[in-house]
Amino acid sequence: MQFLFDKYDPANSQSASEADARGDFSRRTILKSIAGAGAGLVIGLHLPTAAKAQSGAAAVFQDGAAEGMFAPNAFVRIAPDSTVTVLIKHIEFGQGPFTGLTTLVAEELDADWAQMRAQSAPANNELYKNLKFGVQGTGGSTAIANSYLQMRKAGAAARHMLVEAASKAWGVPADEITVKKGVIAHEGKGKTASFGDVAEAASKLTPPQDPFLKEPSEFVLIGTDLPKLDTKAKSTGMAEFTMDKTRPNMLTVLIQRPPVFGGKLKSMDDAETRKVKGVVDVKEVPHGVAVYAEGFWAAKKGRDALKLEWDESEAETRSTAEIVDDFKKSAATTGRVITNEGDAEKALSGGGKTIEAEYVFPYLAHAPMEPEDFLIEATEDGATCWAGSQFQTMDQGAVAKTLGFRPEEVTVNTLFAGGSFGRRATPVADIASECASAVKAIDAKRPVKLVFTREDDISAGFYRPLNVHRLKGSVDADGNITAWDHVLVGQSIMKGTPFEAMMKDGVDPTMVEGASDLPYAIPNKRISFHMKTLKVPPLWWRSVGHTHTAYSTETFLDELLAMGGKDPVAERLRLLGDKHPRYAGVLKAVSELADWGSQVPEGRARGVAVHKSFESYVATIAEVSESDEKGIPRVHKVWSAIDCGVAVNPNIIKAQIEGGIGYGLGHILFAGINLDKGRVVEQNFDTYRSLRINEMPDVQVKIIKSAEAPTGVGEPGVPPIGPAVANAWAKLTGKRVRNLPFATDAA
Repeated sequence: MQFLFDKYDPANSQSASEADARGDFSRRTILKSIAGAGAGLVIGLHLPTAAKAQSGAAAVFQDGAAEGMFAPNAFVRIAPDSTVTVLIKHIEFGQGPFTGLTTLVAEELDADWAQMRAQSAPANNELYKNLKFGVQGTGGSTAIANSYLQMRKAGAAARHMLVEAASKAWGVPADEITVKKGVIAHEGKGKTASFGDVAEAASKLTPPQDPFLKEPSEFVLIGTDLPKLDTKAKSTGMAEFTMDKTRPNMLTVLIQRPPVFGGKLKSMDDAETRKVKGVVDVKEVPHGVAVYAEGFWAAKKGRDALKLEWDESEAETRSTAEIVDDFKKSAATTGRVITNEGDAEKALSGGGKTIEAEYVFPYLAHAPMEPEDFLIEATEDGATCWAGSQFQTMDQGAVAKTLGFRPEEVTVNTLFAGGSFGRRATPVADIASECASAVKAIDAKRPVKLVFTREDDISAGFYRPLNVHRLKGSVDADGNITAWDHVLVGQSIMKGTPFEAMMKDGVDPTMVEGASDLPYAIPNKRISFHMKTLKVPPLWWRSVGHTHTAYSTETFLDELLAMGGKDPVAERLRLLGDKHPRYAGVLKAVSELADWGSQVPEGRARGVAVHKSFESYVATIAEVSESDEKGIPRVHKVWSAIDCGVAVNPNIIKAQIEGGIGYGLGHILFAGINLDKGRVVEQNFDTYRSLRINEMPDVQVKIIKSAEAPTGVGEPGVPPIGPAVANAWAKLTGKRVRNLPFATDAA
């Protein structure tokens, strides 16, 4: 996807970049241990236990293999001691690609899980691009989905070569050789060998172009609850995050950014800052003012002492209420129509009962537990970076452009990240760009580590866009829905970025996804949108547009069904009909799981929602009561069913659905970013409220058995929880919450 660099320069967000994204890395033979003291420079590594694989003891491969190592392709490395390391092109920040993608290789390799390892692949767009995006990056719940066949083929190719090597060595036909749990065997001759025994011979063979893959009925590892490869390292403190990473003589830099979006520096007085012990320098950079120091606290104290004046003449200085009013005015009119079936306007005026509802969805911060950070060590010949890089290609290009290198002269080491929810995947590569700009601005040739404070993360970051929806609907005398008119108003995430080229006819799919393709058989439907442009930077947030479209469509549908006297599950199934069996499948499954229709404990009510996102289907039922906190439901139980195709690791899928429910629930109940004259009000978790552990409901998850190709699981658990809770709350209290979060609506 060369347009990413032809059209856009992440370093300054303005001019076209001339960077070449097709870096061809030279092969490297040195392995760096990240396991801690004692590992040293090694090739073969001993297993920490015989029971399961542990990635913490594996070695990092920089686009090459060490001497004696079998490297049949870009993803698989087999050492002389038979350990198998899989290079993972997707970042691991808790969603499970280390384990899931390694499982795919191990399955086709017929390896023993105890011999498997995983490590982050180097930044190399040619070898490791996301097959959906065209650049190396993680997002859109694509890790397993876009790599399913690719990683299986990598494992199958390696197996083919190992078997061929054994066949030649033993003088027997390859089809008489078996491989089971990492042991290559020929029963007739009583021969056995480990992977390491034949790795050297296998390395001299030509990899097959189209290796044979197993049938799903033959799977041994896929579909089982294999232990996660990163658990031990994270549980013991061995895992390395960017926040942990240091380099000799390193400087820590904090940047003071404008207090309003679009503001520019007018004047600077850094006299008091330079008096702070540990402060080394102060520089104006494109994103604000950078304070360099020997350590974080000196940098923070120095930044706090800055006296700055800002030019706000071209900035966004409106408050939230003013922006919402502007959006509401647009929502009162039909926008650009993207779905038009029947005649919704005529049907709405043709008699029957009608409802009109207006929804307001606030800006939302991502607030990952590890705030943004980035480390660069630059020399005359290039730069080495350490980061929880979610879009390696973008980060590599931004650093290269800013520092005047070619992309292949910039090494990006992808470390574990403490969450993201989309924040580390900015099209503008803001984190990498800011760090590179800080490196460029200072005279001293020292490693520079950029750190965001929690306040920086929440008040000077990127946000799920604010949205306003207006819906009108009608039902006839029999309670059947006859019309549906939906207007969406919001910001485009893709417009003005490299991803604008992926917009069709000027439509940003992330604005309208989940609304434009409403699956229900309603005879008259019209969906339209208004696209707003603001200086507040928008960004995809866990489940992106589905975060607001699922809520508006599923709660409005429920309201129409209630007005028509229809059962929420039965009528949804009728409206889905035979055209959407996977929607219906999860809805039936969750209704059985929760025993829908059975008596609910006194003082409680249940609500349901079903939604498709990232090609996965999720239905959710929530059971709520009134809590002590006014206007805030207490969610006791949640049942969820997901159809995500082949379930590579059911335990990880359940964990992702549970996590998505907790994340989504906290935000619909409590969270919102508000502006006061353009300034972000919320600064930390005391005002940007998250779900607390005692508020997490009991969750049961059912995974629908499927032979379809795997689809996303990292995000689809989020969209249905909000409307399921809102529908239960409406049944319990009679109140429809249309202004999120619940805490705001209750105020």
